This record gives sequence, structure tokens and C-alpha cells, in this order.
Amino acid sequence: MAKVHNYSAGPCILPQEVIKEAADAVLNFDGLDLSLLEISHRSSNFVSVVEEATFLVKELLEVPEGYSVCFMQGGASLGFLISAFNMIGDHKKSAYINTGTWSDKAIKEAHFVGDVEVVASSKESNFNHIPKGFDIPTDVDYLHYTSNNTIFGTQFKEIPSTSVPLVCDMSSDIFSKKVDISKFDLIYAGAQKNMGPAGATLYIVKDEVFKRNRIKIPTMLNIETHVKKESMFNTPPVFSIYVSMLNLRHLKSIGGVEAQQKINEEKASLLYAEIDRNPLFKGVAATEDRSTMNVTFVLTDESKQAKFDELWKAANISGIKGHRSVGGYRASMYNALPVSSVQVLVDVMKALESA
Repeated sequence: MAKVHNYSAGPCILPQEVIKEAADAVLNFDGLDLSLLEISHRSSNFVSVVEEATFLVKELLEVPEGYSVCFMQGGASLGFLISAFNMIGDHKKSAYINTGTWSDKAIKEAHFVGDVEVVASSKESNFNHIPKGFDIPTDVDYLHYTSNNTIFGTQFKEIPSTSVPLVCDMSSDIFSKKVDISKFDLIYAGAQKNMGPAGATLYIVKDEVFKRNRIKIPTMLNIETHVKKESMFNTPPVFSIYVSMLNLRHLKSIGGVEAQQKINEEKASLLYAEIDRNPLFKGVAATEDRSTMNVTFVLTDESKQAKFDELWKAANISGIKGHRSVGGYRASMYNALPVSSVQVLVDVMKALESA
């Protein structure tokens, strides 16, 4: 079977060896003659999985002392509300940077627990850049931002500097580059981009958050509930956590986040160079804010669309159609996408130029 070059925006592409090991575990997990899908989440075998996954998160991201890690459910979409509930405090007010669809949704959820001030937004330009030069009020309980914007192809290149607690939805670029965890009070990330299959959501929280004056939080939405129970307060997403553990093992085996970052930068440089060189293509995002994870681009001559679509489909490229909010094309290049797949797309773009 011909290799498919998977540019899907999510769920993520996974290393083949991880998929193979996960498939084996579905048939027979840990030599138990039981499927991973039917074992007790309270069994020592699966408790060990959660423990290793938690350890690998801390090791690979260099999570400092004074922070807790847990796995929950609901994706970032529930994380929008969970983060607001857990971070709102005496001011009953939060600050948000609006850089796309997901931060827009986070802002909507934050209104359920307090007042919200949008301190910066690129909405008027269809989110084609990251806002800069804005002021952050001090009379807020936290500042929230989305580190990478999958739909519009922009990414924060620097962590916002602020004197208030910092919250980040890091769903689509966590584990893709080194990040200073100590600058954050709360990070949340859906698994399905760089960590594993959909189902689990990773939370990294500064322990001091639990000691602040907070509003009453429903039990399931209280991160402390899940931290105290070591991700086992309710039945966890067993398959997602297990495959995430395998994937984090794989990431460690290739040199960790720092090594992966170099690969990701190589892939992004390769594709952006062709977009900038080839007169038939134009990037959507502002050059200085271009995402290494999600590359958005359009044709400069729409009459070439049918031919381009024919070429990339013939090359076994999948998942590069752009989101309806942007149009054109979107090449999502998460950790497991090899450089060779990016070269195939670049070759197709060159072929269109000479067609």
C-alpha cells in the first residue's frame, strides 16, 4: 500500500511503531490475555501506565517542583470552562488575548464565571497575526492565551510577559518545542495533536492555585479533585492515556522535546520557503507569526486549483484542505509527520509551477 502523507489538523498523526504497539495491546495488554479496552482502570497494570505517563510529561517538559500533572476528559473545549473556574478569584475578572476560533470559544466560557476583558484581538483581520504592544490590567485574576492557532496558522513566538497568573491552552503545540513551564500557573492541552489519540486532556497546574481564594467549583470541574486522585477520580480515558504514554516514550527515545523542535523547525522552513519562492502560492499568516504546526496558504491563481488538487491527491497527500474560515490549504505538521512527507508536498507545489 502506498504511503499516505497525513496533514490532518487533528486527531494527530502518530508514529507507526506507536500505532503497532497500541494495536497489540488492544488484543493482549501486558501479557494478561485481556484487551487494553477491557481491563480495570484500577488494576496495577493500568495504574502503572498512568504513573509512567505522568512521569514522562514531567520529564519531557521539565516541569518544576510545585506543579501537579493530571489527565482529565472533555478536551480543550471543557478546558475553557475548567480553567476559568479554577483560576477566577477575588477580582472576579479575567483577561484574554483573542487570536482565533479557540480563544474566541474560551472567552465565551469564561463569561460564565466572571467578567472578561479582551485585552488584544486580531479578529478584525481574520486572525492573520498575533497582537502586540497591548497592556495587561493588574486587577484581573489571570491572563489567558492560546499558544498556537490551528485554523489560522499563527503561533505565539514568545510567552506574554505579565505580572498576573498566566493560563495557556497549549493543545496544538505542546511537546513540539521547549517551553518554560515555570512562567505558567495553568496549562491545559487536548491530547489529539502531539500527545496521543483524542480522549485525554493534560493539565499542568501550579500547586499554589489550589491555595488561593476561589469560587465554589463543581467537583468534576475542580482540577484539585483529579490531582488528589492521581487522574483516577472517575474512569479515565484508558486508551488515550496508554497511547499517549507510548508516544511520550517514543519522543524521549528520539532525544526529547529539544530534538523534536529541530525537526519541526526544519519541516516548517522547508514548506514556508517554497510558499515564499513559488509565485503560485501565498501564505495567509503574518510572516513573523507563522505557526510551525499549521501552515495556511492559498493559490494566487484560483484557476490552478483543480490541477493542484489533482497533483496532491495523486501524491497520496491527505488532509490539506483549508478550514472554511480561511479557505485555501492548511498543512498541519505535528511531531510525527516526517520531513520526507513535507518534501513530497513541496515537490507537488513545484510540479504545479511547471505544469
